[in-house]
Amino acid sequence: MSDFVNVAVDGMGGDNAPFEIVKGAVEAVNENSHVKVFLTGQADKIDSELAKYTYNKEQIEVVNATEIIEMAEPPVMAIRKKKDSSLVKALYLVKDGTCDAFVSAGSTGATLVGGQVIVGRIKGVERPPLAPLIPTANGCALLIDCGANVDARPSHLVQFAKMGSVYMESVMGVKSPKVAIVNIGAEEEKGNALVKETFPLLKNCPDIHFIGSIEARDIPAGLADVVVCEAFVGNVILKMYEGVGGILIKKVKEGMMTSLRSKIGALLVKPALKKTLKAFDLEQYGGAPLLGLNGLVVKTHGSSKAIEIKNSILQCITFTEQNINQKIKEKITMEEN
Repeated sequence: MSDFVNVAVDGMGGDNAPFEIVKGAVEAVNENSHVKVFLTGQADKIDSELAKYTYNKEQIEVVNATEIIEMAEPPVMAIRKKKDSSLVKALYLVKDGTCDAFVSAGSTGATLVGGQVIVGRIKGVERPPLAPLIPTANGCALLIDCGANVDARPSHLVQFAKMGSVYMESVMGVKSPKVAIVNIGAEEEKGNALVKETFPLLKNCPDIHFIGSIEARDIPAGLADVVVCEAFVGNVILKMYEGVGGILIKKVKEGMMTSLRSKIGALLVKPALKKTLKAFDLEQYGGAPLLGLNGLVVKTHGSSKAIEIKNSILQCITFTEQNINQKIKEKITMEEN
């Protein structure tokens, strides 16, 4: 058995494939000697990109795949018809046990469908959620769900809370992570029908640290470690985060260039400011894991650059070494018993 954590990477998925995908894979293996990347895609194009870099050849293997699933294709049809696509071939590497994890910047729909249909759900998991890490004043929080289940039921949200707690404790090292449900107020009686029905279930759940409701403005303050919501709300929160963060960084940079005095000041504060702003760069946190599957599936942004691909690959190492799937199975089994 290999000592490597084996990660299948969709080499043709995303706006910047294959060059940024390949670059990210090379950076990952050069940073960590315990990971092996299986790059799926058109071998001639991937090999051409790999030729630009120096890396341990034992840590990257190219798996030829002639087809590409485009962003606009109907996910179910694409998964069924394009068996020789880079995305489908990579998912089958996880299904057959060759790889521990899968990373793609390609079609979100195809990744979600393929993850459930090919890799399969852990027994007892009703709906696998997408769960990205988002920056907060205290480090980061897990936003769960951000895009997989827009019509979730209360029982789904309870499972999200449990899976999110396992992830934050085992992967991020947060002891007894604080869990909150997104709401329009702090009072228990507030919210829509889904939140009102879910709140008492979370409140009476013995194996999570539930702290109640959280308003959107309190998420960046880091009041909760696991932020639970259905996917429509979660996706709005995530996109607002990305938009405000990008504009804020842009405005800070513009403000520092307005006068000679501000430019001198910018030179003095640049090292400290760069470190602070880096903490609020979503690319630093890698992709969003689709939790609750028999193998790890990680979805990164379609516009991902090498740094996000690299970090997505590296996060697979901790996930695998901490045996997150087994811990999720145990949590769900406790629920059934």
